[in-house]
Formats: sequence, structure tokens, C-alpha cells
Amino acid sequence: MRALHSSLIKPLIRLHSPFSTPIISPSPLRKQFLYLHSSATTSLQKLTAMADNKTAAVDGNSTSDHVSDAWYSVPDLRLRDHRFTVPLDYSIDRCSSTKITVFAREVVAVGKEEQSLPYLLYLQGGPGFECPRPTEAGGWISRACEEYRIVLMDQRGTGLSTPLTPSSMSQVKSAEDLANYLRHFRADNIVHDAEFIRKRLVPDAGPWTILGQSFGGFCAVTYLSFAPKGLKQALITGGLPPIGEGCTADSVYEAGFEQLVCQNEKYYKRFPQDIEIVRDVVNYLAESGGGVPLPSGGILTPRGLQLLGLSGLGSSTGFERLHYLFERVWDPLIVQGAKRRISDYFLNAYERWIGFDANPLYALLHESIYCQGASSLWSAQRIRALNDNKFDAIEAAKVGRPVLFTGEMIFPWIFDEVHALRPFKDAAQLLAEKKDWPSLYDIAALKENKVPVAAAVYYEDMCVNLKLSMETASQIAGIRPWITNEYMHSGLRDAGSRVFDHLLAMLNGKKPLF
Repeated sequence: MRALHSSLIKPLIRLHSPFSTPIISPSPLRKQFLYLHSSATTSLQKLTAMADNKTAAVDGNSTSDHVSDAWYSVPDLRLRDHRFTVPLDYSIDRCSSTKITVFAREVVAVGKEEQSLPYLLYLQGGPGFECPRPTEAGGWISRACEEYRIVLMDQRGTGLSTPLTPSSMSQVKSAEDLANYLRHFRADNIVHDAEFIRKRLVPDAGPWTILGQSFGGFCAVTYLSFAPKGLKQALITGGLPPIGEGCTADSVYEAGFEQLVCQNEKYYKRFPQDIEIVRDVVNYLAESGGGVPLPSGGILTPRGLQLLGLSGLGSSTGFERLHYLFERVWDPLIVQGAKRRISDYFLNAYERWIGFDANPLYALLHESIYCQGASSLWSAQRIRALNDNKFDAIEAAKVGRPVLFTGEMIFPWIFDEVHALRPFKDAAQLLAEKKDWPSLYDIAALKENKVPVAAAVYYEDMCVNLKLSMETASQIAGIRPWITNEYMHSGLRDAGSRVFDHLLAMLNGKKPLF
């Protein structure tokens, strides 16, 4: 947990609030989904049975669309890898669809390989990030392994799940084809993949528990909307999405910029010496033709510098890491008369912080996760323009104000300034303009929810706003939110066993309702 300035600490808040469960008839959208899901499941079972009869299993747990490897070890854990061949597009006949691979890693405590344990699926944050790679037992994984068999699924397009990297996406020759391909990589199809895996991995295709962090929580709410029969319980950490129709991105960024002002104020109160350092860097960049070259071939500009707030202001120890980064922003002057320049250390560290070369899907799909039947039209950029009096870095440095960092936001100019993203600028524009995004949530179904749900809602979460989260919680029947200012958005990473244990206790009767 990141220590807060003493003047900024709010009282500890713990709130457990059950919501009523009104009886509401299924919406036409849900009826259509259930019909298609039932038909697809029947067809899938027939096709799988045919394939199983024709194809020899690779081993005792493998079929034509599921290959599993042997168990192996890291300290205190046993791991087994699974690869599933799934349709790119679940809305068409399975045989007609392009196929992709989805990778999942099964994790148990040493000695529990053959035990009958309930399954827990982890849904990673993002979009566009792979699951963690365990090197030893620790954090929430260690706690979960006490009673679960964990499945770490690399969401489609990430990790080992037919990864979409700058190099692999370069195989697609037109922006139109790439945008059309990328539309299949949102939460709706991630849930389809999860169901595909559950029916092949869990004995008797039984329900499993899910744990969704950040964007993984968004996926969990999509799961609750359209495939609740596959779920035994749902745990969500920092990931209750806005679920209104249309594009909710504007409301997300309006709240986000307001929160950013507060986070920047806290940062500069912690490290007041950085006000002048950051201003100097902005002035230097502005006077260097608008920016300086980055090692990868991109350019660091004043507005690009502000992107450091995503990691620096939104997670535990982020303030400290940001401060120490700026400690080494300048090369030392070891020759009299030499010109001052930004150090290679800082430029390389900057690119590692931003990380778009390794996870381009985050930039390409970020605003689309808020879209249902409407386009985002670069929402963050539009809302930022309304706050330019506060977030114009060059103007702030010129008049002597603190330069404010931005947060979890993607802007169109990133596709000009980040070398790895430049080839995908036109595809990004098409995705920003796309209107016919399918629905990700069914409010009527959520109001009828019967799956036990516990959600950690972080009071000062810079990525998933408290107010918007509680509006969503009010629409999910039976959810038990836990509001706390003990942790930032990174609570599951920072205090995983405590957060996991608290949520599980809320559902298992160990924590009182009030």
C-alpha cells in the first residue's frame, strides 16, 4: 500500500451493501443470446464429438481442439499448459470461422495435481495484456491455491493466445482488414473463449469461480450478463464497468480528468521539488523542435511526457517510482560548455513505462471497451480539450504552473509519436469511428442475477471511478461491494492474499452483511 501524505489520508471505509433483486423479464437481447448460445452449444457438442471420434488424443486430456502438456514445477506450484483452438468469430458457423489459439495455464499447489478441486478462472486487466507468469507461490495465487485449481487464461491476442504484436499485425495489409479483425477481441468474445475452455476443462462442464481484475472485472460483468450458468461465484477487484447503452467513455473521462487533478496535487505535495524538474523538461522538449527522438524511433513530446501518469499516479509505489525516474532525467555535464540533454537512461525508461511495443492492443482497443452500438470518436481527446486550461503542458510550464500528468487515456496523436503504433494509425481511426459495436452487458439480466458476486471498489481508484462503479453495482442483484481506501487500483497485485481472502469471506459468510 502506498503511504499517503498525512494531510490527504481519508478515514478508512468499509461498506458491504446488498442490493435487492427485482423480478424482471429477460430482455429481447438476452433471449436472442440464449437462443444463439443454446444452438451454438448444441452444434459445438456435435462437432466436438465428431472430431473426438476421428482424431487420436495427444494424451489423456487432449482432443482435436484442446492440447494439454505435462505437469512441470516452479517453487511450491505445479503448472500445466493448455492450448485450445477456438473460432475467431463465434457469431458464424464454427467450421466457417477462422481459428485462433487461446492459451491457458493450470496452476495448483504442489501435491494437489490429482485432487478434486473447484476451478477458478483469472481474468487479467487490460485490454491487451497477458496473464501473469508465476515464478513461485505468492500473493493471491498462493492463497487461491489453498482451495482452488487456478486457470490463468491469456486473453485472445495476448501472451500465447495468437498474440497480436506490432510484427504479427504487420501481416495484415490493409487498415480495413485489421480493424475488422480486431473487432473480435473485446469482452464478449473473451467470455465465449472462457466458456469454450470451461466445457473442456472442468469435469462434467461444471461452473467455476472467476476473479476479474480491472478490465478483467469488465469481462466478469459481461459473463454475468450472458453466460451466468457457467459461474459459481464472481470476484471483482477494481473492475465494475459503466454499463449504459451507447458509448460511456465520455462519462469515464469526465470523471477521470477530475480525479487526475487530485492525484497530481498529491504527487507534487509529496515531491514538491519535481514541479520545477518537470517544467524544465517540458520547456526543453518544446524548445527542441517540439520533442526529442526516442531509442525506438518515436518522439518524446511534452504531451507524451504526461503519459507517465498512467503508471505513476494510479498504482501503489507509483509516486515514488515516478519521482526516482525524474531524478535521472538529465545527463551530467562532465565537459565544460557541453549542452544539457535528456539522458538515455530516462528515454529508455520512458519507453519501458509506456510499453505499447509489447501490448499494442491496449492502445487500439482501449476506448472500444466502453462502446455498445455507438462510436467513441476519440473520447479522451475530446474531453481533454475541455480541460486544456489545466492539462496544456507547454502553457503550464510557460506561466509557472505545475505540469499535470494524464492517466488511463489513449489519444490519437499517440499513433504518430509512438514508433510501434504508427503502422496502425488508420486502423485505430476506423475503430474510433465504428458505430455497430455489439452489446457487452444486459442490464435486465444483471438485475436478475443469482450468481454470488463480491467486488472490491477502491475509493481513490484513478482507473475505475468510484461513483461510476457504485452506479453499476446498484444494477447487479445481490452484489456485495467492499469500498476501501486501503489500496489503489493495483490492490490485487500489492496485497493479493488479503484482498482475495476478504472477497471470498464476504461470499462464504465469514464477513457480516452490515
